[in-house]
Amino acid sequence: MHHAHGMFTVKVVPLTPAPAEGLGRFSIDKEIHGDLEATSKGEMFSGGDFKTGAAGYVAIEVVTGILMGKTGTFALQHMGTMDGSGPKMTVTVVPGSGTGELKGVAGTFTITIADGKHSYQLDYSLPG
Repeated sequence: MHHAHGMFTVKVVPLTPAPAEGLGRFSIDKEIHGDLEATSKGEMFSGGDFKTGAAGYVAIEVVTGILMGKTGTFALQHMGTMDGSGPKMTVTVVPGSGTGELKGVAGTFTITIADGKHSYQLDYSLPG
């Protein structure tokens, strides 16, 4: 298992039309720096009652760039919820999504938000 880490900025923009009453749809654009130098593009869907802090989201994004010297793309799948007990989030590298030198990549992408800044830890494996 390999470990990569760094910081990223994210721009989330509402998209219309919403897929259904009570759901939100958003574009995701990231600039990622550190051991992974990349950009990403994706879409997110959300639902729940954000005013009370009870909600959930799913998202898929495609990351394009250089991971520890290897060039290619891969997709990340997000699933998150928040409620009175706090946020819970899982971000997984989509199996079979790697291209180029990242073909066969597998792993998890952990996001930390502190003082309004986003950081990541990518724990991953590559074939061979």
